[in-house]
Amino acid sequence: MKPHVPTSALLDHLLAEVRAERVTLGWVIDRLGERSFGLVMLVLALLGMLPGVSVLAGMLLAVLAAQMILGRKGPAFPPRVAGRPLSARRLARIVQWARPALRLMERIARPRWGMPFQATKRTVGIVVLLVDALLFAPVPFSNIPPAAAIATIAVAYLEEDGMLLSVALLAGTLLLAIAAAVGWQAMGELGWVEGIV
Repeated sequence: MKPHVPTSALLDHLLAEVRAERVTLGWVIDRLGERSFGLVMLVLALLGMLPGVSVLAGMLLAVLAAQMILGRKGPAFPPRVAGRPLSARRLARIVQWARPALRLMERIARPRWGMPFQATKRTVGIVVLLVDALLFAPVPFSNIPPAAAIATIAVAYLEEDGMLLSVALLAGTLLLAIAAAVGWQAMGELGWVEGIV
């Protein structure tokens, strides 16, 4: 089993490999390998907490989760998106800006309860796909709990923290149960339950 490399160090290695003025999203995804799913998921989950952006983030998260369920090595983007050039300087600025938050995250999440990426990926994908559906609820601020749960799942997945991942998956499942109970109650109030039962 390979030793775990913290995400901040992984991004530093990525920057050290840059040999041109421009890179592509496809190149970044290839270099991050299995960890690319966690990083993209974390970014989309954080965007999912913002009002107005949550629906778009939710759609992209659904695609990402489906790719995890299918067992892909990393996120696949359309060639137009994957091949779009990104300034190496801008990439370095993004990494520098994110580094303090990543280091804080790495103090909380660390490798515990070993978890193989391939075996865990499908389970994570299924739970993320189900929890992601809650981002589309037309209730103000209802996007924050599911987005926070997905962000926690992403952090645990990135840092190979099986203990935190178990807690995050349980929290996601609990959110789904609460949403189902609220939905059932609302259907009962509207008199729809009698027609079903």
